[in-house]
Amino acid sequence: MNIEEIKTERLILRKWTLDDVDAIVEGLNDFDTAKNLTSPFPYTAEDAKSFILNSLNKEKYYPFAIVLKENNKVIGGTGIEFNPDLQIYKGGIWLNKKYTGKGYGTEAWKARAKYMFEKLNLEEIINGYFEFNDDSKHMQEKVGYKVVDKKFTYCPALGKEVVEIVTKLSKKDFYDKLNNN
Repeated sequence: MNIEEIKTERLILRKWTLDDVDAIVEGLNDFDTAKNLTSPFPYTAEDAKSFILNSLNKEKYYPFAIVLKENNKVIGGTGIEFNPDLQIYKGGIWLNKKYTGKGYGTEAWKARAKYMFEKLNLEEIINGYFEFNDDSKHMQEKVGYKVVDKKFTYCPALGKEVVEIVTKLSKKDFYDKLNNN
């Protein structure tokens, strides 16, 4: 899979490498982060290595490390993957909790959405957030996502099914939101 590097004002979104294992573990092996995700918990170096190696070989999968330009530090990840059952692209994001609340997530999502809409010619992206994750809800609203459904999803960190709010970002809604901000 050929993943282009995406640059924003403060970030670089790039392909994962095995040098990123420690940064992934630091970010995802944290309960406050993991409780909002479907990734394994506790999160180990083996989980990170497996994720990186598997991500390099998947078709129609665009996983990006989120890197701070100022110090080349990996602070999170985002990606999008084609779901053949739904015939739609689905995506997600996570940030190391040390870097939340600074606008990095929104900046990364805007860059990722522009890439998906402009380079891959997608018309919409499906996402979601757990009903108690107000930060993700707010970030998705800022980018233009709209709520389309609810479902139950297993959260490994909590060890139970939780309500996931399913959201959709259309190309039109994204550019309308972008042009009005």
